[in-house]
Amino acid sequence: MPNYAAIRTQGDYQTTLREISALMELDPDVNSPEGDRLDVLVTLVQAFEQRHFPMDLPDPVEAIKFRVEQQGLQPKDLEPMIGQRNRVYKILNRKRPLTQAMIWRLHTGLGMPAESLIRQPA
Repeated sequence: MPNYAAIRTQGDYQTTLREISALMELDPDVNSPEGDRLDVLVTLVQAFEQRHFPMDLPDPVEAIKFRVEQQGLQPKDLEPMIGQRNRVYKILNRKRPLTQAMIWRLHTGLGMPAESLIRQPA
């Protein structure tokens, strides 16, 4: 039976990251003992990171700008989700807030998490 332990300290965390790196270099099969160990270790690291390095959701406008850049889009590509071009620019320049309808269309049209769009802008 493999030996697993909770990650409690920064040292445990670094040791586990090194072991994950070594296992990934082996490129183990999913259903192998090494693949199972890799899966468990990654789960332990994720739990540790969520507790010790929580990440806040991004600002909605910054999230939109990031997605536009990520997908190689232009502001005109947001028109079906936000409205006319002047409205797109008002949103991107923080002159106008997102509406619920815009949030839904951005969520479905760009695959953006709704949670990142409903947050109060900075």
